[in-house]
Amino acid sequence: MAVTHSAFTIAFLTGLFGLAFNRIHLLSALLCLEAMMLSLFLGLSLWMLQLNSTTFAATPILLLALSVCEASAGLALLVATTRTHGSDRLQNLNLLQC
Repeated sequence: MAVTHSAFTIAFLTGLFGLAFNRIHLLSALLCLEAMMLSLFLGLSLWMLQLNSTTFAATPILLLALSVCEASAGLALLVATTRTHGSDRLQNLNLLQC
């Protein structure tokens, strides 16, 4: 248990630190968010398998569905940002501009 727990903690923290310190492009921020969501999905799935519980068996699937919705909304924002601003660099974005 300790090895899998530490592996998922390290995977989540890697995505979190990548999001915090590598905010140059919008695509890299979206990939870090997706890595965090996938590590949460894997951790929750293995936790459900370890508990042998069927009451919360749909929870990992719901988390995966929300992750897919988040990824599609992020890619739509990426396409819209690239079309309007010409690049996906986060420094070029101005929140006060329409």
